[in-house]
Amino acid sequence: MAALLNNSARVALRSGASATFKAGAAGLTFTRGKATLPDLPYDYGALEPSISGKIMELHHNNHHKTYVNGYNTAVEQLEAALAKGDINAQIALKPAVNFHGGGHLNHSLFWKNLAPKSAGGGEPPSGALAKAIDSTYGGLGEFQSKMNAALAGVQGSGWAWLVRDKLTGRIAIRTYANQDPVVGQWEPLLGIDAWEHAYYLQYQNRKAEYFSAIWDVINWKEVEKRFA
Repeated sequence: MAALLNNSARVALRSGASATFKAGAAGLTFTRGKATLPDLPYDYGALEPSISGKIMELHHNNHHKTYVNGYNTAVEQLEAALAKGDINAQIALKPAVNFHGGGHLNHSLFWKNLAPKSAGGGEPPSGALAKAIDSTYGGLGEFQSKMNAALAGVQGSGWAWLVRDKLTGRIAIRTYANQDPVVGQWEPLLGIDAWEHAYYLQYQNRKAEYFSAIWDVINWKEVEKRFA
């Protein structure tokens, strides 16, 4: 995150108020000062065979929950450091806030990027987004190939994103290491998780198969809403 925590978030956390703070297109939801794990809009097994139900359960209820808990712990420690005026501790906590907060943001958006085929998953984009993809990449198939190449090029753990430049409105593909969130001049539209926990249980080291299969459950309607 560009900053450790903005002033409004600090006030809400200190007072125990409920609020939602935006970073890019995904929100960090606080309930009485705590980030919370969002419910999935579908069952764990709803994305099979593209993504197994066991992967979805572990990914959501274990990995995402860990980011939520880690973020809450880091914020509590940050609040204590702020109250003490301990600048060294505040600086030292920045990586934990970024990592766990970014993991919460990224996954909260990721779940919405997916949908069962029965709910429109895999149906191609339309309207202004489809035109932007066509003009920028020459078509959906070409875009998917470039996105998959970007995913395959992620060294270690990270994400590939379709983003929009807030200044020009142009779309682009960008990769981010670990759980770094999409912030600043870029707005996240579509993110694909390239961490091993997103695919290894089902695809082992054949991550290219995962990158290919996930397009069958991409929720382009949700991406269109963000683009609009």
